[in-house]
Amino acid sequence: DTIGQDLVNHCINDILVGGAVPLYFLDYIGTGILEPRVVEAIISGMAVSCKAAGCALIGGEMAEMPGFYQRGEYDLAGCITGIVEKDRVIDGSGIQPGNVLIGLPSTGLHTNGYSLARKVLFERAGFKVDTYRDEIKSTVGEALLAVHRSYLSIAQKMMASFDILGMSHITGGGIIGNTKRILPDNCMLQIDWDVWEMPPIFKLIGDAGNIDAEEMQKVFNLGIGYIFIVDEAQASDCAAFLRAEGESPVQVGHVVAK
Repeated sequence: DTIGQDLVNHCINDILVGGAVPLYFLDYIGTGILEPRVVEAIISGMAVSCKAAGCALIGGEMAEMPGFYQRGEYDLAGCITGIVEKDRVIDGSGIQPGNVLIGLPSTGLHTNGYSLARKVLFERAGFKVDTYRDEIKSTVGEALLAVHRSYLSIAQKMMASFDILGMSHITGGGIIGNTKRILPDNCMLQIDWDVWEMPPIFKLIGDAGNIDAEEMQKVFNLGIGYIFIVDEAQASDCAAFLRAEGESPVQVGHVVAK
């Protein structure tokens, strides 16, 4: 059921960075032989996240293709439609040097870096999904299945209270790869990698695979799942607002001149 939540929340966050809120969601499930118990769990997870976001789960497509998928395998995809008023689209055009990046914590890997994580943890380190590790205070499987959180509620509150110049959802490509795409041509990022503590699951992956810091930064979110870009004059008020809402904001860096 967590994979259904991951899919919906990932899609919500992807359109949220433009200021859009979700209207409806469709899914596609492809499998070799339909296993009702598995499909029911997947769809129940989607329903949980759609309901929490006020987003209609209006249906989708289910394909049974024996011979194409191995038994026990399935393919899952989603499509989301959202809406934002044209004059309220957040496109990063107002970003300029001196702006501040405020990050919100992730709940784990979210939905990226799993190919590398599986190879390192299961093949190289020899862990099993039920291997308990003290440093992550859970089994490896539980840590990897932590649900990709939705930032919809807090982002809506931030957009209603502050002038948000840009937002980024930290997925494949990491903090720099996902945030630089919204910058004007005269800007670049300066990330302060040491101002937050990397969650234990990322330390476990990095140590087990002997992966250098630059590669970790490209592949994983490293504990920061969503970023707001705001004017420096608003940064302290934004952080205070987020803390009052129960968040743990981190000033992860600045926009600087290229």
